[in-house]
Amino acid sequence: MRILFLCTGNSCRSQMAEGWARHTWGDRYTAFSAGSAPHGLDPLAVRVMAEAGVDISGHRSKSVTEFFDSSIDLVITVCDKARGTCPVFPGDVDTIHAGFEDPPALAREDQSEEEALIFYRRVRDGIKAFVEGLPKFVG
Repeated sequence: MRILFLCTGNSCRSQMAEGWARHTWGDRYTAFSAGSAPHGLDPLAVRVMAEAGVDISGHRSKSVTEFFDSSIDLVITVCDKARGTCPVFPGDVDTIHAGFEDPPALAREDQSEEEALIFYRRVRDGIKAFVEGLPKFVG
């Protein structure tokens, strides 16, 4: 099964989800991530994933259009904006939504990187819990 995690920027949440899916279910699912308006990999997302033992430093921010000709089985939107703008994929592609808060937006007012990392870790852990439960959604 080929799963595409989709958010707006493909910088944080979808990258974390792809990383967790590859780490947890790499022998069962093929995971990808993309964004409707990609704008680069968030270094704090890379950092908190590394803290949890998952290396996403080699990931790159990708546009959802890169996957239009791919045989994707399931699209999982991980932000509300992406849910509202999720394109229709050709073929028999299921879509589900699992919304997570945006760590950069949550951390915008914080005075230090350490304070910002609290939000990134909370979202990372929520995404991990969701990804661990993927089999109940996709079999």
